[in-house]
Amino acid sequence: METLEHTPVVARRNPTLAATLQQRIERDFQPRWQDNWGGKFVLHGRQPGPNAVRLDGNDYLSVTGHPDIVGAQVDALTRNNEFVVQSGVFLLQQHPTRALEMALADWVGKEDAFVCQSGYSANVGLLQAIADANTPVFLDTMAHTSLWEGAHAARAPAYAFRHNDPDHLDRMLAKKGPGVVVVDSVYSTTGALCPLEAMIEVVEKHQSMILVDESHSLGTHGPGGAGLCAELGLTDRVHFISASLAKAVAGRAGFFTAPASMRYYILSSSYPNIFSSCLLPHEVAGLKATVGVLQKADAARDRLRLVTRRLRDSLTEMGYPIHQGTEQIISLEAGTEPETMRLRDALEERGVFGAIFCAPATSRNRAMVRLTLSASLTEAEIEHVENVAREIAPIVKPWDWPIARRARMGAAQES
Repeated sequence: METLEHTPVVARRNPTLAATLQQRIERDFQPRWQDNWGGKFVLHGRQPGPNAVRLDGNDYLSVTGHPDIVGAQVDALTRNNEFVVQSGVFLLQQHPTRALEMALADWVGKEDAFVCQSGYSANVGLLQAIADANTPVFLDTMAHTSLWEGAHAARAPAYAFRHNDPDHLDRMLAKKGPGVVVVDSVYSTTGALCPLEAMIEVVEKHQSMILVDESHSLGTHGPGGAGLCAELGLTDRVHFISASLAKAVAGRAGFFTAPASMRYYILSSSYPNIFSSCLLPHEVAGLKATVGVLQKADAARDRLRLVTRRLRDSLTEMGYPIHQGTEQIISLEAGTEPETMRLRDALEERGVFGAIFCAPATSRNRAMVRLTLSASLTEAEIEHVENVAREIAPIVKPWDWPIARRARMGAAQES
């Protein structure tokens, strides 16, 4: 019998693509591929070795592999043999997914919750249900792309307000009328905290609603990891909370909250809930167990805060312009894509692995290497990151990055 290695490769033929598509690729993508990226995919650098310091994931509290979580997943895999794959909208109250939803709702202090395939689909499905063509949606300019796509799915007029600027939001609402205000609690590219109380005051002044995406604060902030809204005592003033469960919860899903009175309205109108299949039993079991683990993870949260403060202070002293954020996400914003690839390569050559973020995840010419910290970073690993950052600083010259120059200009204008 012929082995797979000796199976001859068969040439495949595809029908000719539409001329308009070919022209768009040639116009919009090929110059970027050839000129900016040098014929290599911008997001793919070296393969991390066994001694690499990985700062490219989102498991902030390092729960992957926790025995309680793995045990719950294994139990579900070995015992659940009557599971039916179907749309989540068909699941009855007795289904384990419903217990997960209620656990998530209780965790963040809300009445009800809806589990979705991802944080992306959660944001799209929620906004599609609560906004429409007559409901303006006001989004922070740095709100996650899924939130913008949610406004698009709702066919709602979408308006951007300046990042973390409640005064600008106030003027926008006065001009456009009440609607839905959308913010992230912790912004995913910079680690900036939302001035949430000030935002809510503006929302209440204009009789609007607010959606807070807690993807990067759920688990890491608040009592028992309940998030930034809970930490600030604002949960009862927030209409909707959403979150990816692929960050501190380290799974593959998302969820959003809503009043219990809206449950069947949402199940009848939110397309991701209607037209996506439900999670698998071991995923549900793992996520439910993870909620319990994270609620007890105060020591890991304290450790994450210490690691964050130390590395932020060290990088700032070295001249890295990371002033735009304060939390466990650190943005090294080199600017252009070629400069960011150069920064990435310098880090990876020395065993430090972050993740490149560029358009469409950032604005054009505001590309960055994003470093995400975790509670499990050892003293040796932290020292290695600091030593590497110090070594490459004269090479990448962070004090000359556009963001550093803008900061100096702003400071000069204020003085």
